[in-house]
Amino acid sequence: MNKIIEKVNLSERVVKMVLEAPIIAQKRKAGQFIVLKIHEKGERIPLTIVDSDEQKGTITIIFQIVGKTTAQLNGLKIGDALQDVLGPLGNPTEIENYGRVVCIGGGVGIGVIYPLAVALKKAGNRVISILGARTRDLLILEKEMRASSDTMVITTDDGSYGVHGFVSSVFQVGMLDQNIKVDRVYAIGPVPMMKAVCDITKPHGIKTIVSLNSIMVDATGMCGACRVNVAGKTKITCVDGPEFDGHDVDFKLLADRLKMYCDQEKEAYEKHKCGCDGN
Repeated sequence: MNKIIEKVNLSERVVKMVLEAPIIAQKRKAGQFIVLKIHEKGERIPLTIVDSDEQKGTITIIFQIVGKTTAQLNGLKIGDALQDVLGPLGNPTEIENYGRVVCIGGGVGIGVIYPLAVALKKAGNRVISILGARTRDLLILEKEMRASSDTMVITTDDGSYGVHGFVSSVFQVGMLDQNIKVDRVYAIGPVPMMKAVCDITKPHGIKTIVSLNSIMVDATGMCGACRVNVAGKTKITCVDGPEFDGHDVDFKLLADRLKMYCDQEKEAYEKHKCGCDGN
């Protein structure tokens, strides 16, 4: 059982939790994730390890309330415990001193890009971060990202904070069009955002790493639910990823697969909200 040590609402529907998980805290590296289960009959969901504290034996996760399981998770309080927390899973990010790296995070993807920015900065890179959110109220981890970045730009879709626009256009106009040398890009967020960034970096030959949020069940490579197409080959996100070269990812197939259970998820969420599911 993994006890909840801290719980903070970062925005209306985004929550940060600190969990007791000493073994995972000792072993985790940037880019890895966990799979948690709230109770015996609960759904298994993957979540990135945003941070960890080896001395306290804790890990930090961030999740968005989008369905039944995340709503149930949000319903837990400090002191409550989760049935299972499995990890660290997935391949850690390849961290080297590349030079000038750009970390682009959108929405909840900022929580995934944050540990990468920390590790890249620690390795001696010059880190430029570009963060995007629909509105100022939905922006997360601004303070933490500033502390791990040499330069940071914020964008909002509605212009309520920072630059009015999208992260991809800001990166294009502010860096690529200015012929500023970029050694590597990390782009994590909604599928359309990651695709847009990859589309503009590919002509420049800038290696662009993305982290994929494909549907996942067992997270051991056995079920194949999280399969994606990378460079024309089938890859299993949980064991081959979650990070891939974005120029090789079939984003259309990924987006289509992410929609497969939308109706069922919506129905389960609505039943949970009205108490019709018995949980």
